[in-house]
Formats: sequence, C-alpha cells, structure tokens
Amino acid sequence: MLLVVLLSGARAAPPSVAPRDLALEATLRRHVEVLASDEYAGREPGTDGETRTLRYLAREWFDIGLASGTNDPGNAWFAPVELVERVPQSSRATFQRGHRRIATDPDGVFVVTSGLRSLIEDAPLLYVARDTNPDTARTELAGRIALILDSQSANSAKPDKPGAEPAGPDDRAGRLLDAGAAAVITVLDGPRKLEDVAARRRRPGYALAGQKLGGDLQAYVTPQVAEALLDAAGTGKLDGLRAASGSPPRLIGINGTLEATGRETRIHTHNLIGKLEGRRHDLGAVVIVAHWDHFGRCADPPAEHLICNGAVDNASGLAVITETARILSHGRPLDRDIYFLATTGEELGLLGAQAFTENPPLPLDAIMAVLNVDSTGLVGTGLPVSVIGAGMTDLDDSIAVVLKAMRRKTVSGNAANAFVRRQDGWAFIEHDVPAVMVSSAYSDTARLEKFMDERYHRPTDIPARVEYGGMGEDVALQVELARYFADVHRFPGPPVPRLDSATR
Repeated sequence: MLLVVLLSGARAAPPSVAPRDLALEATLRRHVEVLASDEYAGREPGTDGETRTLRYLAREWFDIGLASGTNDPGNAWFAPVELVERVPQSSRATFQRGHRRIATDPDGVFVVTSGLRSLIEDAPLLYVARDTNPDTARTELAGRIALILDSQSANSAKPDKPGAEPAGPDDRAGRLLDAGAAAVITVLDGPRKLEDVAARRRRPGYALAGQKLGGDLQAYVTPQVAEALLDAAGTGKLDGLRAASGSPPRLIGINGTLEATGRETRIHTHNLIGKLEGRRHDLGAVVIVAHWDHFGRCADPPAEHLICNGAVDNASGLAVITETARILSHGRPLDRDIYFLATTGEELGLLGAQAFTENPPLPLDAIMAVLNVDSTGLVGTGLPVSVIGAGMTDLDDSIAVVLKAMRRKTVSGNAANAFVRRQDGWAFIEHDVPAVMVSSAYSDTARLEKFMDERYHRPTDIPARVEYGGMGEDVALQVELARYFADVHRFPGPPVPRLDSATR
C-alpha cells in the first residue's frame, strides 16, 4: 500500500461533468466484498487465500475476454514467483581485552545478520566518530568492528513507536559495512531502546529467491554494555566519545566475537497476467497494475476480528483494473496491447513487480506506460486528481491532456512523490519504465488522515467503509489514460524493439 503524504492546500474541484455510474459502483462493490471477505483470509501469499483470489480474478478476466498475458504456454495466466522469508534465529556476542573476557549483560546485546549465518571472531573494535575521511575509511575498517553512537546517526531521532511504521535501515551502519567494516556495533545512547530495535529487526524479511544472500553483521548494545567495555579498556566514558565527534577513528583496546544466524522459508506464489490484444503488437504495450496481496491474519485473541481484509488496500485497486479491462474490451479496438497485472508480494517489498521486471513477458523497452492502482476507495466523487510519479517520467504532458479533456482538476505540486517508492510503480521506474499512479483518492486530507490512523494495515479495513463513487471515477481515469497511451497517433512513444513471436 502506498503511504501517502498529506497533501496540503488541496481544494475540491467542481464535480465531474459525467454523471455517477451507479451500476459500475455496484459492480465495484461486489468485487471488493468478495476479495476482502473473511473467506479470502486476507489474501496472504502462499496460502489458500491466494488460491481463491487468483481463481476469482482469472475467471473474471477470462469472462471479460482477456487472454493470458504470461506469453508462456507452460504457465498460462499465473506467472510463478518464489519468495524467501528470512527470520533471525540466534544471536551471540563476547568481548575481551587481551586474554581477559569482559563480563557484559547478555540481555544488553542483540546481533543480527542479513544472511543465514555470519561470524566474526576476535576482531578489534574501532570507534568511528561522526566525521570519517572516506579516502582512508576502507584501510582503517578492514577486518575491524566499527563502533558508532546512535546519537550521532540519522536514526537517533526516530524511536520506534507501537503501531508506527518501522524506522528505515541504519544508513550510517550500511555505509560503514560497504566501506569494508567486518561488522558494526551501534550503541543505543539516543531515544531508541534495545527492545524496540530488536523487536523490529526480528520481524521477517522477504526477498525474491535467487537474490544474493547478504551476510552483513550488525549488533546493538545498551549504554550500560558500552560503559562496561570502555571501563574495561580504560578509555573513558560515553560522554568522552560524544565529545570526540570530530576525531579520526581509533581503536579502543577491545576485541569482539559476533555471531548471528537466520532461518529461511520458501513461499511459492504468483503474479496474474492477462492481456487485451491490440491491432499492432509491434507498437508496444500499456501495463495496468494492482497488487492482490495483503497480510492475512494480523491480530491475535482477544481481538474480535483477526483478519486484515485489505478492502481499500488493495481489493479496491483490483476492482478498478478489472472493470477498466471490461470497458476497454467492449470499446473500439486499440492499437497497442494492454496487459493487466495483479502482483504478489507488494506488501513485502514490491516483490511481485520486481519479479515481473526481471522476467517480463515482453521487452521492458516495449512498455509505453505503466498505470498503477493502489488503495483507491478513500473518497467520494468530484475531488481533484493526484499524479504520483509526476515529474519523474515523460508521461506528464499526456496525462495533462487526458485530464483536461475529462475536465478533471489536479492537485498542485508533487508532494505525493515523497512516497513514490512505496508502490509497485517504483519497481518499473527503477528499470527506466515510465510508471505513474493517477487517482483522486489522496486529495481529501481529512479522510486520508482518518484512514491512516484507523484502518491502514489493520483489521478495520473492511468493505463497508469503502467509498465507491471515487472508485468509479478512477475507473474512468484508467480507461481514458489507457486509450490515450494505446493510441499510436496520440502517443507515438519511443521506438519499440523487435518483439518475438511469443509476445504476439
């Protein structure tokens, strides 16, 4: 689900000239009520909820008249995606000065690896202050454990709070590992607490199978453990390290042994790909995307409702692209093919979209535009439109032409782009494929705040609280955008590579 910035200054536009299509809204409601029902169990990848979801969508798409878009006779409609779930398993740390082991509180240290097992033995601890000369860092860090203070890192002002989005990775630790440090120990001397960091880092991590396993070692220690180490080394207190924030890296006379292991589970899941064939396969294609996955069971007793149904996020998007396909299939023939893609693993890190871009059914250079639909159903009719991805592709002028013809207003500025990396379109942008998300769902700040506070990634995101008027307008938006980008006269697009017979 796209985490959207609160758009300040957005004002309601006059209602669209088009009357509400109540029959369309009823159909959208039917899709959402099915896909976000308890029977579908929150649409978690690799579960019966996935099977039900993809069977429902494939049946709808087939009945509409779409063909399989995998371009793979061995895997019609369902493109396999294998995910890896990695969970930290064990953590160990010991420290010594010379041959003397230093007693530390085992509950005051947490070690984690990005791989399955990482170990470094008897490595010197090197205190690295805020300012490190990048020209000499690699020589100084090689074979050593970098010791840093959380109060001097970017995450020092980001304590984890219950229910909040987790803080991002420790960029400073990552840079030190990239520069050659054998491991990094962060002293949590700021607002962040060890129990909060450990709880966050113990959450499962996900990747596509085949992606190279890491092996980086990071450890976190309490200020009390750090004081014990410094006292044993006779090198002063934490206050002294803080005061030396501009000093060059220096050894503190302590060696450390760090070890961490993880457990790996494979998840077999699928992208669903359908295709509405155009008249000229050699002219490229348009791709319309919505992720189908959500979190499954996400609460425990005594909570009354245990399932994250994901009505807004993203049964709404699936409903919109399905009805977009229905309207396009009944309209005039299009020049270009239109691919409809329901991705897996978006909530786990845009993984289904990544899998599509790494093994696409057509050359990525042949994709004229990607239209992503994520978490509509937040607002009623008549609001202005936000373009997430504005200014980042060559589609802006064309989108403006379409919106003007539809008499739709847009939210000024590109504030929503602050979260462009949090939606499937980003996986395409990373591969230089133009992708945008065009919707009115993010224009009412009060409704947006209420959704984020009360329903986002919670069991309260249910069909009864979805707004279907705005969804109907989003269908109209996707239809007109798809028609424009599929029209070779209105949108010639860049040259298209020669397509082999499998894509025809």
